[in-house]
Amino acid sequence: MEKFRELKERLRIVYDLNKAANVLRWDQTTHMPPGGAASRGRQIATLSRLAHEHFTDPAVGQLLEELRPYEESLPYDSDEAALLRVARRDYERAVRVPSAFVAEMETHLAASYQAWARARPANDFRAVAPYLERTLELSREYASFFPESRHVADPQIDLNDPGMTVDLLRGLFSRLREELRPLVRELTSRPAADDSFLHRRFPVERQWEFARQVIARCGYDFSRGRMDTTLHPYEISFSPGDVRIALRAREDDLGELLFGAIHEAGHAMYEQGVAPELEGTPLARGASSGLHESQSRLWENVVGRSLGFWKFFYPQLQAVFPEQLGDVPLEAFYRAINKVEPSLIRTSADEVTYNLHVIIRFDLEMALLEGELAVRDLPEAWNERYRQDLGVVPPNDRDGVLQDSHWYDSLLGGNFHGYTLGNVMAAQFFEAARRAHPEIPEEIERGEFAPLHRWLVENVYRHGRKFMPLELLERATGRPLEVEPYIRYLREKYGV
Repeated sequence: MEKFRELKERLRIVYDLNKAANVLRWDQTTHMPPGGAASRGRQIATLSRLAHEHFTDPAVGQLLEELRPYEESLPYDSDEAALLRVARRDYERAVRVPSAFVAEMETHLAASYQAWARARPANDFRAVAPYLERTLELSREYASFFPESRHVADPQIDLNDPGMTVDLLRGLFSRLREELRPLVRELTSRPAADDSFLHRRFPVERQWEFARQVIARCGYDFSRGRMDTTLHPYEISFSPGDVRIALRAREDDLGELLFGAIHEAGHAMYEQGVAPELEGTPLARGASSGLHESQSRLWENVVGRSLGFWKFFYPQLQAVFPEQLGDVPLEAFYRAINKVEPSLIRTSADEVTYNLHVIIRFDLEMALLEGELAVRDLPEAWNERYRQDLGVVPPNDRDGVLQDSHWYDSLLGGNFHGYTLGNVMAAQFFEAARRAHPEIPEEIERGEFAPLHRWLVENVYRHGRKFMPLELLERATGRPLEVEPYIRYLREKYGV
């Protein structure tokens, strides 16, 4: 149909503009000299504005309206019906946001990220606080474009995880706290695992090469990806044929790069697994932040911290670092990488206490948006919540309120909840995969990850955004979103 082809071509232009902006963002965080910050912000803002203007052109809305009868004639599961359905949802949201606001937002966030990149190593929250105050203003302004929302954060939450709201998340987090608090108390009352050997001297070059081998074995395709260094780890996609990850490494922390690589490769395998025929359309990416995080956490924790995984990889790791790990038995290594202990840093937190880090951030973010907390008081509020919830207090802002880039490169409202959604979904997906293929744990022990990877591609990855996140979860697992698989997974793993 001619009108459908015309719509696809318009959407492809928007797709290409957004992906070109992603190339600039990747370069900004990996190779760009500091002097390029101001110009780079302008360049990204220009591409973002052009993409927004192309997408919100009234002609796109007219085409979507004229194609309604065609959509209704198609099977719900078809790529064409999904494209029209998702494009219409995106269009109806996007036309509410003025192009001038998009350009201003992108310019500000690029400058804010650079300010954070300077402020964090300098332990200087005051230097970045004015940027965060402006981000808060822009976040509230964005919410004003959706006056029907019950909460100021709902538009950002729905943007990142369609169908989720503040009310739903607060209910989920409350349920998780009820389950996790006694579990954390039980596990932290036990003698702590010795993980001191993970902080011996591990030359970064050898860490880097081993991490490459691990994630390639899991399924990350280096013919369609690459690894680079950055200040804050992330994955970024330019197309299903070019999905990159950026990581950081420490010589005195073996887990920083290793588990960071597995985590970001989980994100990247999701993007690499999107059906090629969806490229150039709004369907050609992960369905939501929570679903994306479910894949990074599934590979990092459910698979990457399992005993079976290390039955295969640990002899290889010992061969790479014989002086550091030659005297460490597998069981000791397994206990060390799964040590449960209250800590300061979210990205390196164990999987049992991790959600407390997320809930702290979510609550503070809501307090900022609701006007109950001022930006200038954020460090003090952060430290107090860490004292209350985890029993530790950051010695500085670098390891406290400045540790994550999210508040400094994104609008507030949708930044952290997806991590906890991802933990819950990861267990539910893996449980479903094991029901379909009970031999998966034994295959992992043999270093055979293709069966699990194929199940994920078939049931999750290839669909991109064809289905709403909770709909995709239920299609893949046969169940709605549930906390129980996650709690079962933790109790089984930690023997509680």
